[in-house]
Amino acid sequence: MKKVRNILLRVYHVRGLKYIVVSVLAVVLIGFVDENSVWKHFRNRQHIGQLQAEIARYKKQNQSDLEQIKQLDSDPKSIEKIARERYFMKADDEDIFVLSDDEEQVQTNMLSDETAK
Repeated sequence: MKKVRNILLRVYHVRGLKYIVVSVLAVVLIGFVDENSVWKHFRNRQHIGQLQAEIARYKKQNQSDLEQIKQLDSDPKSIEKIARERYFMKADDEDIFVLSDDEEQVQTNMLSDETAK
């Protein structure tokens, strides 16, 4: 116990050490611990960059949607095209066949379907 006390007394009597310790603590608090720290500032800047990229993507998507709406308002054939492609609508005298690119799904359906054998 005396050794620890002697070490603390020697450290305490060193000139300027108090100022160095306080300065280091201030840098640690301001740089990493505080709510408005430099570390959080950098993370917020990065998050702002991500959000701006997302805004740009949504603006581009909005622009293409607006163009598609204009096309739908002006051309009735485009309405028919979208109805056929997206919603599989058909005329009374037509048959629609939906083809899939998923070979695995087709094979598993054939194996589980008894009527296919």
